[in-house]
Amino acid sequence: MFRQTKAVLQKLRYLSFNGQQHTWRLKSTSAERALQYQPGQKIHGFTVQEVVAVPDLFLTAVKLSHDKTRAQYLHAARDDSNNLFSVQFRTTPMDSTGVPHILEHTVLCGSDKYPCRDPFFKMLNRSLSTFMNAFTASDYTMYPFSTQNGKDFQNLLSVYLDAVFFPCLREQDFWQEGWRLENENPTDPSSPLVFKGVVFNEMKGAFSDNERLYAQHLQNKLYPDHTYSVVSGGEPLAIPDLTWEQLKQFHATHYHPSNARFFTYGDLPLEQHLKQIEEEALSKFERINPNTEVPSQPQWSSPREDHVTCSPDALAPDPARQNTLCVSYLLGDITDTFEGFTLSLLSSLMISGPNSPFYKALIEPKLGTDFSSVVGYDGSTKEASFSIGLQGMAEEDTERVKQIITQTIDDIIENGFEEERIEALLHKIEIQMKHQSTNFGLSLASYIASSWNHDGDPVQLLQISDSVAKFKQALVENPLFLQDKVKHYFKENTHRLTLSMSPDEAYLEKQAQAEEEKLQKKIQALSDSDRKEIYEKGLELLAVQSETQDASCLPALKVSDIEPTIPITPVQNGTAGGVPVQYCEQPTNGLVYFRAMCSLNTLPEDLRLYVPLFCSVITRMGSGGLDYRQQAQQMELRTGGMSVSTHVIPDSTQLDMFEQGVLLSSSCLERNLPHMFQLWSDIFNSPHFDDEERLRVLVMSSAQELANGISYSGHMYAMTRAGRHLTPAGDLQESFGGMEQVKFMKRIAEMPDLSQVIRTLPRIKKHLLNPDNMRCAVNTTPQKLSDTAAQLESFIRDVSENRKERKPVRPNITERPLEPLDDSGPSRKLISELNFQPCQMKTFFQMPFPINFVCESIRTVPFSHEDYASLCIMARMMTAKFLHGEIREKGGAYGGGARMGGGLFSFYSYRDPNSVQTLSAFRKGVDWAKSGQFTQQDIDEAKLSVFSAVDSPVAPADKGMGRFLSGLTDEMKQSHRERLFAVTRENLVDVAQRYLSIGQRTCGVAILGPENETIKKDPSWIVK
Repeated sequence: MFRQTKAVLQKLRYLSFNGQQHTWRLKSTSAERALQYQPGQKIHGFTVQEVVAVPDLFLTAVKLSHDKTRAQYLHAARDDSNNLFSVQFRTTPMDSTGVPHILEHTVLCGSDKYPCRDPFFKMLNRSLSTFMNAFTASDYTMYPFSTQNGKDFQNLLSVYLDAVFFPCLREQDFWQEGWRLENENPTDPSSPLVFKGVVFNEMKGAFSDNERLYAQHLQNKLYPDHTYSVVSGGEPLAIPDLTWEQLKQFHATHYHPSNARFFTYGDLPLEQHLKQIEEEALSKFERINPNTEVPSQPQWSSPREDHVTCSPDALAPDPARQNTLCVSYLLGDITDTFEGFTLSLLSSLMISGPNSPFYKALIEPKLGTDFSSVVGYDGSTKEASFSIGLQGMAEEDTERVKQIITQTIDDIIENGFEEERIEALLHKIEIQMKHQSTNFGLSLASYIASSWNHDGDPVQLLQISDSVAKFKQALVENPLFLQDKVKHYFKENTHRLTLSMSPDEAYLEKQAQAEEEKLQKKIQALSDSDRKEIYEKGLELLAVQSETQDASCLPALKVSDIEPTIPITPVQNGTAGGVPVQYCEQPTNGLVYFRAMCSLNTLPEDLRLYVPLFCSVITRMGSGGLDYRQQAQQMELRTGGMSVSTHVIPDSTQLDMFEQGVLLSSSCLERNLPHMFQLWSDIFNSPHFDDEERLRVLVMSSAQELANGISYSGHMYAMTRAGRHLTPAGDLQESFGGMEQVKFMKRIAEMPDLSQVIRTLPRIKKHLLNPDNMRCAVNTTPQKLSDTAAQLESFIRDVSENRKERKPVRPNITERPLEPLDDSGPSRKLISELNFQPCQMKTFFQMPFPINFVCESIRTVPFSHEDYASLCIMARMMTAKFLHGEIREKGGAYGGGARMGGGLFSFYSYRDPNSVQTLSAFRKGVDWAKSGQFTQQDIDEAKLSVFSAVDSPVAPADKGMGRFLSGLTDEMKQSHRERLFAVTRENLVDVAQRYLSIGQRTCGVAILGPENETIKKDPSWIVK
């Protein structure tokens, strides 16, 4: 997977730390045991360098070095059963052929000890891993996995070590994963030659996203003198310049222990990890000088400007305003931990939220729809950068935006920041250090990766409290501390790039033409014998891809290794002011988590499309005595965030019943409970809707975000549309989160006058923010339960004026309360669509990108039906044993498969060069399933894979949420578990025959992709 960190914008700027305070002093913990290691101690070929307790994160960091190769090692010992391993290599390409990215794919295609094709994907089904993947960043490649099972950890470690250090790197794997010339139809030598390859198609898909394209250009041009000037993931037109020999050479020089950094995390003993890593890998190497250091970027003596083009966006909120402009500044070396911490905080103060100077100066004047795709502090390169700019702006505003950026920097130097905003930011860090996440090890690995990659101290990075204390002290000693930084890094910085981007109507045509020219150049250089060899190699590859693989060399868990029962999550049910409440006592580390579900059952049909907009603005317009700026400030000072989102949950027993509502979510430190509920009271009682200027800013930003998301999540949009006509819940999900919502928000953004929307929002509020339509859930510590209950009672009292008698108004719906979970539990108000008739529908959305997202969904059965478990196993088995080979290996798509959920069995593909052919692969998958050409081993592997998802860890904040949101009790989950264990071969053939066969099924199909003449000529398709 190509991870362009700039485009991701380091959304995890601060980690959500999974602190488990309740265990820290009560018993001998993993962290305490690790304190017994001593610097200088020798363990299995490694020497301990440093042992540091990090009480903030409830871990002990042990830093080691491998004696023979000097490989670096960091172990974070912590009472967390979700253990993680990662190995990363500094990979510094000097061209844009994508060599590190293609290598990342190819090393996972078989190794000395595990020579079968694709052991990585096969291990997904032979393990109970909670995470398995690999990432290519601009200057490193990382291979992480996590699992809660000790035996599984050793199995996966063995496969990963062999993959990275002793890969086969077969030429056929290079062709499949990287690129190849091949006949369009590999079995027909007269069909035209075309470029194929998984990474080739992945990167064509990646660069069809204008945000990604812009981010890549910005990095290449800001750091023009070394590895950051090239595309580590691969520029599609440069990928065909890479040779197999170059790939093998890059592995030999970069994938060596002397260039490696190992990281382990969790409660498994360190000695076992070191022993296995030494015996299976490191003992076989001598030290080398990998020579992969990245030099500092030479500083410019004067600023630079540049311009790039992109394809127009048909879904842009304003077609006439599609320009992007951004100013990017080169900052200091990321290995200076405190300077990086300071600049990261400074970035948040400058751009985050409506109180920040750049938000006021750039977003509120509505010069653009949102900040540029790259914004804020980015510490993913050796020297950090800070970027600020706008997207969705008019070309004529270019000079004005540049002037505003310069002026805003001057204003910050002059005025500084309010003390309360700095306080709010430090409060945010406090909350994020206390919040417990389930993927903490992975977050930690990602957090330290960039700095450690350039020989920064990873242990220092973990000591966040030290940085906070140092930061506070610096402010005391010098009240102008932050202003001085702004002056130094921004005002006086001559190494800054102003990059603009504008749409070019002919952009895609030019890209296609350039690819065609590249192709023809390659073809013209071919002799007849070359063409014959290409055809023969294509047939060989197809034959290998079609063979049934012997994976017996790979380690595997057994179905008997899976726990037969789930742990029970006790909840207490009560009421507050007549509103049902579910209480769940959890070790939440001093945080309180609050949720409220508000039913949509009384909402008139004409308001339905507006609900997502209502959710996105209700907490951001101001309320009570607070304007939106004051409200945002209070939320940051007093809570861990407050959000409202749409919520559609199909019933677990009947396909035509579902629950519809909006979910209110927030969290806070225990001391701030009254403040959090006061903020919710104001939102219920007196939200501000009448500020049209503020509303327009939020509408433009929301529409832009939706338009930007399609090229990244196209498979999800295709899936949502495919399910639209199959169940009533699917219909509502398309309205709330599908292409219909994207187009609706575009229409709203184009309105010259939003007064109609302003009149609509209070109508929605009357139906939603009403205690009669509400049920609540609270997760907190046992000590805080009674206090939280009292505060909740007070909140319900405060908002009781919103109670109104309302009857359902949708004529084709009946409302049926579900039976309470027990005598006093929160009951879910389900509705049943009486007149809903499932029907077939095929929809094609023509989109401005060169790859397809394809989905076919089939109406099947709800969760509690006896066949649901068999369909879950079938989806997983069909993905691993048939669809992966057809869609990814042979078809060249980045991904594809089948999944079961919400009563629908869905096939999908992601960044796919094919469309109609992929639908044919889906049908072949059904034929394969019906033929029963699978073994008991295949079934067992599918069960392992399904259970790894079913048993994924749940954070204390989310315990009991399945019960609260979906009505799924532990008893229902246990029954489902037992049905999964019991699935047989006969069950699988039977469900394939009864639900998935043509003639037996009601299905919906959706494709998002480039112009397609075949589909346009077919009257059975609706073309959008």
